[in-house]
Amino acid sequence: MDLNSFKEKVMPSFEKEMLAYIGKDLTKKEKLHEAMSYSLAAGGKRIRPLLLLATIQTLGGNVKKGYAASAALEFIHTYSLIHDDLPAMDDDDLRRGKPTSHIVYGEDIAILAGDALLTQAFEIVAASEIQLEKKLKLILALAKAAGPEGMILGQMADIQGEGKNLNLEELQLIHRNKTGELLKFPIYAACVISDAIPEVAEQLVKYAEHIGLAYQIRDDILDVIGDVEEIGKNIGMDEAHNKSTYPGLLTLVGAKKALDQELAAAKENLMAVEYISKDSTKPIKINLLEEIIDLLVID
Repeated sequence: MDLNSFKEKVMPSFEKEMLAYIGKDLTKKEKLHEAMSYSLAAGGKRIRPLLLLATIQTLGGNVKKGYAASAALEFIHTYSLIHDDLPAMDDDDLRRGKPTSHIVYGEDIAILAGDALLTQAFEIVAASEIQLEKKLKLILALAKAAGPEGMILGQMADIQGEGKNLNLEELQLIHRNKTGELLKFPIYAACVISDAIPEVAEQLVKYAEHIGLAYQIRDDILDVIGDVEEIGKNIGMDEAHNKSTYPGLLTLVGAKKALDQELAAAKENLMAVEYISKDSTKPIKINLLEEIIDLLVID
């Protein structure tokens, strides 16, 4: 199965289940329901759920067992976007090709919608039908990835770095946390759900680390050369906020080279996975995760 076939088979049913979580136990809370749904249903690339579900497929697990963790992850990602776009943060008015939440609902309701998505994410995992030990691992990992040791730490460092000339190591520290941790979690979660052997899990998590950094480098590049219609958000925002970026630090050519290097390293990790599993009764086919790498290539 190639990636497009996998997406056509799996993602519509996942999307339906994910949006259904908002409707549960929200009677007489129509405005909150509406604001949560507005940002969540806006779409986006769904790269995080796709990574989680494609990794379960790669490992021969039950893909539907990953729906709850994938939904929780997308809830948290969406909450972070709502809050990122607020006037006190990046002050943006366009996200996923639509007006941002605070433009439509006001800052007060946008904040509450983000808070609701964040907290319900952990309810979704806690109530999911997977083994208790696995559930605890996922809740702990998701909290770390999204919290003061992960995404929030990266966001804080990003704010403190505005107007400063950061070096490459400082910039990578921001992005490994701000973006990378929520791209590493889906791979880790898939390994937990699918009972991946430690050697395979180690290589897949390294793959995720390279994907996370590549994703942010690509995002920085597209903020310079991207098309608003294609990427669904305003461009030039990094420069407007005096943020250090890969193109600013390495030049546009250098940033593209750094992107290619991270993607090549991710492919090496997948080749290691394939090699580790070659003598097993069920060798791992890595094509889905290779195709996800291809999605991040900039010509």
